Amino acid sequence: MAHATDGSILADAVPMLGFPLAFVLLFRRLGLGATLGFLVAGALVGPHVLGLVGDAEGKMGIAELGIALLLFLVGLELSPTRLWRMRRDIFGLGLLQVALCGVAIAGVVWAVTGSTLAAALALGLPMGLSSTAQVLPLLQSAGRLRTPFGERAFAILLFQDLSIVPLITIVAALSRNPADQGGPPGWLLGLYTVAAIVGLVLAGRFLLRPLFRLIGNLDEREMFVFAGLLTVIASAAVMEALGLSAALGAFIAGVMLADSPFRHELEADVEPFRAILLGLFFVAVGMTLDLHAIAERPFFVAGMALALIATKAALIMGLGLLFGMKTRGAFALGVLLSQGGEFGFVLFAQAQKALLIEPQAASVFSAIVTVSMATTPFLMMATRRLRTEPPKAGAVPDGPQQEGANAVVVGYGRFGQTVAQMLIAQGIPVTIIDRDVEMIETAGSFGMKVYYGDGTRTDLLRQAGAGDAELLLFCQDGDVMDTAAVEGIHAAFPHASILVRAYDRRSVMKLKGAPLTGVVREVMESAIVMARRAMDAVGVDGAEIDKTEAEYRRRDIARLKEQKETGDLYAGRDGMFSQAAAAAAAVQDRGDG
Repeated sequence: MAHATDGSILADAVPMLGFPLAFVLLFRRLGLGATLGFLVAGALVGPHVLGLVGDAEGKMGIAELGIALLLFLVGLELSPTRLWRMRRDIFGLGLLQVALCGVAIAGVVWAVTGSTLAAALALGLPMGLSSTAQVLPLLQSAGRLRTPFGERAFAILLFQDLSIVPLITIVAALSRNPADQGGPPGWLLGLYTVAAIVGLVLAGRFLLRPLFRLIGNLDEREMFVFAGLLTVIASAAVMEALGLSAALGAFIAGVMLADSPFRHELEADVEPFRAILLGLFFVAVGMTLDLHAIAERPFFVAGMALALIATKAALIMGLGLLFGMKTRGAFALGVLLSQGGEFGFVLFAQAQKALLIEPQAASVFSAIVTVSMATTPFLMMATRRLRTEPPKAGAVPDGPQQEGANAVVVGYGRFGQTVAQMLIAQGIPVTIIDRDVEMIETAGSFGMKVYYGDGTRTDLLRQAGAGDAELLLFCQDGDVMDTAAVEGIHAAFPHASILVRAYDRRSVMKLKGAPLTGVVREVMESAIVMARRAMDAVGVDGAEIDKTEAEYRRRDIARLKEQKETGDLYAGRDGMFSQAAAAAAAVQDRGDG
């Protein structure tokens, strides 16, 4: 076995990025999921196999920021009103799951290992928690996070995160370490939690929103990235400084910004960092996996992992049935949440410091949690038929309910306002995006919700719900769209009809060959209406007005077709009406007369 090196950041970065890239691609190809690929890659590059990267614990400390970013993005998806709607599942189903699973697994640990009751609780209660970092990406990739099933799973995960505080309190209360006796009592930790949440709520309202409004007025996207990361890190740091869950702080910051106009811009800007750091977190977990501990007690590790999965799956399925879920859905929920979670590693470390468990026990049970996490992709594949409801005629699929948008309108100026109003009049849900902060605030005063951002970016469109949209309508001022931009958007959202507002003929020519449902020239129709009224005002017969309009439209279409084919603005100009041609036609008419 090679020894881990203390190389530079760049030297460590190559295997930490290269190995995961190869294994995630392979495991995705095999249908095993990205998480298992990251774990295997981490185990290989870590100190127990190839030894290419050292300081696994230090790297996990950095990578844990990925969990905070994940919870921040989830918080952005959940407005306070939506959280209130989910309160029964959060504080009912979530509470019962954490309590029953934790106590049951502690009982299994106590019976199998013969350890003290305090040690059994310190090991069993953390294993009652599931992996937020693994389950949420699974729900997102399957498109089920915002479904009733996904919301129920998330409610349990959210309460698990809330339960970190009481679990730390329990470990502290059981501590045999004299140094812990001077720590804050449980009631004070609870008071800290409430105070921190209130503080973050006030900061979100009176500091963060004005800050993002200022950045929006400056139109500096890079500053949005900085401000978004600062928001996550600062809120997590406040919670961590109080001995609470850092991820919970990031989640609360996200919830406070869920109703802000800057939500989609923040999601698009923070998402790449979340993806990278969350992947590195699982790599770090794989690096810390003590393969020697597994090799010394392979049957114990495998057996305890199996007991953990079976106990949690059975109890969560039973709770799902108790809360009105169908059998297949309850079974799916049990399988999805059957693994141990990343917070188990944190609580095992706390228990070790409290002298409740030996370091070797912490390593062995960390391995059990990791093995249980690694089994989830296989279990999801193996139980697919059992989990999936057979299709029924006329049944409503389990999809997002009143979430996302059937239409995304980009640009809310005079043109976009009319388009959005008419769609809303037909009952079509609309998400509106604009880059003008003053326009967004003005629209808000009229009761319209407009989000800040550059709506030509595919990542921002995706965050705004374009993946579920039937219509993408680009109504911005100026000449902003071309064939390449439309082709990129169409490739990202092939099922949506795309319509573009064009400023003039040059704008239409720039869209040659673009996969569009329609192009609307900005002033053509209003100009035709004015010309009709002008002719009517001087007494032109109605039939003649209709004939003139039809002829103009025929010539305009023919001319525009020739211009797009040749790329020449002057092509087809012989088809234009002109004073000279009109005079010649009048002379010809008199001669014929």
